[in-house]
Amino acid sequence: MSSFLCEICGRLKQVLRLRCAPHRMTERYLARYLFVWSKVEAMIYLEHKPSPPLADCVRSLWYTSALQVPHERERVLPNGCVQIVISLAADTLTDCGVDSCEEALGVCRPMAPAILVGARARYDVIHMQDMVELVGVVFRPGGLAPWLRYRADEFFERSVAIKDLWSVRDLRNRLREEATPVRKLAMLDLLLRESLCGREAERRSMVKNALLGLRRDSVRQTAQSLGVSERRLHQVFSEDVGLSPKTWSRVHRFQRAVRALHVGEDMRWEQLALACGYYDQSHFSNDFRAFSGIDPTTYSALRGRWRNHVAMD
Repeated sequence: MSSFLCEICGRLKQVLRLRCAPHRMTERYLARYLFVWSKVEAMIYLEHKPSPPLADCVRSLWYTSALQVPHERERVLPNGCVQIVISLAADTLTDCGVDSCEEALGVCRPMAPAILVGARARYDVIHMQDMVELVGVVFRPGGLAPWLRYRADEFFERSVAIKDLWSVRDLRNRLREEATPVRKLAMLDLLLRESLCGREAERRSMVKNALLGLRRDSVRQTAQSLGVSERRLHQVFSEDVGLSPKTWSRVHRFQRAVRALHVGEDMRWEQLALACGYYDQSHFSNDFRAFSGIDPTTYSALRGRWRNHVAMD
């Protein structure tokens, strides 16, 4: 058996053993898990719900190990969230670049092994060599604020080394010491709670109410319903979410379209555009390309297992 299959088998056995074991972390936090094993791909993916003290700010914690993937790079679509990504297998992650000629030439540079990925209004590019073993945290919009003294919009479309922002001592070593993927995620949950230093992990009420309002109303209507000026809403929302209210609304609308395309909704483009809140098909197509770098037809042809990940080469 090849070495990569031996490795994936070992990790698979770890997960299955813990899934059946009477360990409270398994039943309490394990939300979903996936194993993919074929001639061209071998992958483990686990996603945990955060513990109750983190639930208002953290959407999920995840682990993945993909030892053989049939393409080198993936396009990652914007979803309005900030993430932490940590490599447990290598001492660097890969910056593929998404600007001008760098993307076309496949120029890649090393970056820190543990990074904060800011909210984005366009796609990012990741290299699949980083997928050997990763863990990560997806924050809810506005959920980063309790951990950092910086504004979230300072990290707009940036990836920044965690060590420059957050004093979590020996973060990667503590995660590596845990024997199984489930225990690594339990440790990550614990580290997030410890780093709060007694503070509450709770988003500002204005931000949470604005997020609800912007799903159905304009920025002006949302500000009026909250009893604040548009300027004040823009300031608070941008500080905590990392995107302006208008940009977040556009990303949210784009994600509605992505979900519909990913499940293969049987409707014409103009119908899909109107259903997702666009003025017409042209508006939909232009916005989709602005966020993803590809048109809806290309996305539909290339869509894979994950709706926000599209193979590039």
